[in-house]
Amino acid sequence: MTKRRILLSFLCAATLLPATTGRGAQAGTRGVGGPPRVFLIDPRSLAETRRRVLSGDRSLDAPLGRLLEDARKALGAGAFSVTTKAAVPPSGDKHDYMSQAPYFWPDPSKPGGLPYIRRDGERNPEINRITDHREMDGMVESVSALALAYYLRGDEAYAAKAAQLLRAWFTEPATRMNPNLQYAQFIPGVNTGRGIGLIETRGLTRVADAVGLLAGSKSWTKEDQRGVERWYAEFLRWMLESKNGRDEARAVNNHGTYYDVQVASYALFIGKEELAKRVIEEARGKRVAVQIEPDGRQPLELARTRAWGYSVGNLDGLLTLADLGERVGVDLWHYRTPDGRGIRRALEYLYPFAVGEAKWPHQQLGVWPPEMLFPLMRRAAARYRDERFKALMLKVPAADPASRELLLRPDVRVDVRGQQSEER
Repeated sequence: MTKRRILLSFLCAATLLPATTGRGAQAGTRGVGGPPRVFLIDPRSLAETRRRVLSGDRSLDAPLGRLLEDARKALGAGAFSVTTKAAVPPSGDKHDYMSQAPYFWPDPSKPGGLPYIRRDGERNPEINRITDHREMDGMVESVSALALAYYLRGDEAYAAKAAQLLRAWFTEPATRMNPNLQYAQFIPGVNTGRGIGLIETRGLTRVADAVGLLAGSKSWTKEDQRGVERWYAEFLRWMLESKNGRDEARAVNNHGTYYDVQVASYALFIGKEELAKRVIEEARGKRVAVQIEPDGRQPLELARTRAWGYSVGNLDGLLTLADLGERVGVDLWHYRTPDGRGIRRALEYLYPFAVGEAKWPHQQLGVWPPEMLFPLMRRAAARYRDERFKALMLKVPAADPASRELLLRPDVRVDVRGQQSEER
């Protein structure tokens, strides 16, 4: 039996039976004051943040205030939907997600510019004429802020709005997205969609966590939970079975990383822990060992015209896989190949460039933002507690005192010198 068929076998119950058959995959499973059912965020840390907020801990006023401001803005957001776009997918169904490849431009030497040609790292503004990606990002940001605000403060208005936005995107017949990306990142004159388009749904991993934060709300029913789980199960099946999905699974760069992040996250969400565990275990050899050199370089990302952004972005995905691994007993944080390839080594390679100890020797179109690496370093500091890594952290700026990071990671502190410290 092929690996793909083995993975598919774990999905049979999710597609043929009600989604709530997955262990722990029911609305309202969180006990009062207990850890929420989330996967990207540490549930115990988030439960501690909630305890502190409800007890009146004023040290969290700044990040909580910014979160509540975002949540109040989201209360005024309209429903997000793929059906609002002017363009019509080749299927003729506006419920199908659609987007245009960002780095492809008209060929000036060809009549009508077709077929389009690649200009890596240069975004074609034509892509903004199709609104699905923007609509999805708006839904993800709004639902994430509303659900976290509800979890921390218990205000039912936030949960009610989050529920409305979730139903519009996933379950309401008039506005829902069909669970596929058949027409994502198409290239005019070349194809109607590509596996690469799957990276555009990586934000849906955050939505799965947001749903877990709504457990216990009177605005979020068991039927709502079943409906969204059913959508994720169907989408995951499409990822594993479709040509576009299989193409993305074979990607060896950041696209492969975020494919695994999505498969593992969605599998956990619908209660398929063994599938998630298998994907993360295989990521040790399939992603970490392939993507990272013994000196920490990520050559497939360094080959891009935005080498810094892609190097940090792929590493962010690997850290997310490591976070997910903690939910199923797989340690990617400390995994190392015999010749030294590993997540920590990749962090250490990028570190000198971020703190100004060395000049970035690779191409980076547009801005070169060293601060992209710092949240990753702060996440890693909770796992690497040896003196060498502590020394590196002395040059890493503290989190913004109003950053949501301080709510998701209550062990992060900003001391009087403006440096981060960690509770032991």
